[in-house]
Amino acid sequence: MAEEKRVILTRDGYGKLEQELNYYISVRRNEISEQIAIARGFGDLSENAEYDEAKNEQSRIEAKIVEMENTLRNCIVVEDDEVDTETIGVGNTVKVHNQTMKLDQTITLVGANEIDPKQMKISTDSPIGGALLGKKVGQIVDVEVPGGIIKLKVLEISR
Repeated sequence: MAEEKRVILTRDGYGKLEQELNYYISVRRNEISEQIAIARGFGDLSENAEYDEAKNEQSRIEAKIVEMENTLRNCIVVEDDEVDTETIGVGNTVKVHNQTMKLDQTITLVGANEIDPKQMKISTDSPIGGALLGKKVGQIVDVEVPGGIIKLKVLEISR
């Protein structure tokens, strides 16, 4: 059996996942139970599309709950005070100079479950995140992206 890759989460990401799980358990389960009860009232269940859809949604919700519970139970949480500012790792905010595009960018490295491209939160599994891992201020990194190769110079590492 292949070893399961453990999910890495920042403390903030762990808290957000707990909140999402709580929402699914306390709100979404109740909503779908109500939808199923309403659909049952429409008559013959063998030809009831609303009932079938509600049951399918219930299955999706329960699968999502199990997935989130497993992630929280088996994840590795990176605590803020454990984040090193000498070398780049999960939880770091990194200021880089994109030498290819000639602009400075600020990127936060997070676990794969926490990505948010609009806020420049990228995963260590991404090409840029993976290339930056372990680097120090002053280093230049060549990153292969779909559009070619870009050069990033590490300017600053913070928490």
